[in-house]
Amino acid sequence: MEVTGKIKKIDETKTFGNNGFRKREMVITTDEQYPQMILIEFVQDKCDLLNSFKVGEEIKVSINLRGREWINPEGEAKYFNSIQGWRVEKVQAGAPGEVPPMDAASFEPAASIDENEPDDLPF
Repeated sequence: MEVTGKIKKIDETKTFGNNGFRKREMVITTDEQYPQMILIEFVQDKCDLLNSFKVGEEIKVSINLRGREWINPEGEAKYFNSIQGWRVEKVQAGAPGEVPPMDAASFEPAASIDENEPDDLPF
């Protein structure tokens, strides 16, 4: 799966336990009608993927959804989800197949105008 958005926050790498488990979190804001702030975690060697990125950059993150069960002391099952990133790419302007935005500056002015030329527009 993939999610695209702008980097809102990148945390420092944190190390846990005697085995040195590493974890780093990033928040991206999606670009949609109702933007979502998505927390994505990177673990072990994937923490280093974030070193070359900074807040404000538009990125695409390849993710895996993870879920786990925990039985509390009362014997009730609780469920937790996480989103783990495993690849990060900058979103390039003008990606293949994408039509770039156009404005008036994208067009040269007409060299000459003939008011008697028939209009070929369908509307």
